[in-house]
Amino acid sequence: MKTKLLKFLREEDGVTAIEYGLLAGLVAVAIIAGAGLLGTDLGLALSKIAGKVSTAVGP
Repeated sequence: MKTKLLKFLREEDGVTAIEYGLLAGLVAVAIIAGAGLLGTDLGLALSKIAGKVSTAVGP
């Protein structure tokens, strides 16, 4: 029983899987944050262009 417990404590496969899961989660958070900032900046740029086009055409 003691040898099985020691073998279980030395097992590292589960730890590696957890590390990969945490890394994937951090990458996902970074992508989501970057996409949010890019979307906001892109929206502002397109609004600025739309405003200039509408004033250039005029009624």
